[in-house]
Amino acid sequence: MEQLRGKTAVVTGAASGIGLALARRFGAEGMRVVLADVEDAALERAAAELAAAGVPQIAVRTDVSRAEEVEALAERASAAFGAVHVLCNNAGVFAGGLAWEVPLADWSWVLGVNLWGVIHGVRSFVPRMLAHGEEAHVVNTASMAGLMSSPLAAPYAVSKHAVVALSETLYHELGMQRSKIGVSVLCPEGVATRIGESERNRPHASAAGATPAATGVAAALRSAVSQGLAPEVMAERVVRAIRERRFYVLAEGPWRRPAELRAEDVRLGRNPSFGAPGS
Repeated sequence: MEQLRGKTAVVTGAASGIGLALARRFGAEGMRVVLADVEDAALERAAAELAAAGVPQIAVRTDVSRAEEVEALAERASAAFGAVHVLCNNAGVFAGGLAWEVPLADWSWVLGVNLWGVIHGVRSFVPRMLAHGEEAHVVNTASMAGLMSSPLAAPYAVSKHAVVALSETLYHELGMQRSKIGVSVLCPEGVATRIGESERNRPHASAAGATPAATGVAAALRSAVSQGLAPEVMAERVVRAIRERRFYVLAEGPWRRPAELRAEDVRLGRNPSFGAPGS
């Protein structure tokens, strides 16, 4: 899908981080942008920024863990701009800790946003893309955590491994249909976002008491992402992948090694190794 100007993009988690960088980048390409996020004030600011830059846009407050809200997002996007050509299922949150101590509320919250949010996006938008028949592209945000397994991050890793699997399956199924819809899975390394502050957007009803391990993981995550790459780097990678119809959008440099190590473990049938990025 080489020509983006005049097309429509929908981005979830668009009020900050990678999502906002994607929205800005699509706007710079001359696209119409539908911004979706659960954080009201930040969403309004993002929409105002794009409007000031002359980008045709609408903002739709959306909790991606709820199927009916994602379906409403699809309806709003279609009503405003017609066919949707690019869908970025990008919204994500983090909770960690020891796998056997992580509260069920944390599992439910993380899987609800990170995995079910992508499932809902696929179910609501792909049938519409198939119906309009134009070139289109789906980008699902996973993580390098979806290609390796690290301790103290079970809910996040499980959700991201599942997003990779869903994306691969979707790629094969759309190929079987001979459709014009491309698929990419974005697997970033450390990126300077606010994912370490995910609790700010957590529904009150799903709140759970943090275990000592979870508190330590959250603090380490905040420190790590503060030194990460700019979200704009991810947006540039995504635009290139869309134009090239490239599926895997992977981290670069030392972040590749743990995923390669895991793939080698699987190939050789050996017990799992653990290699931190850069090791």
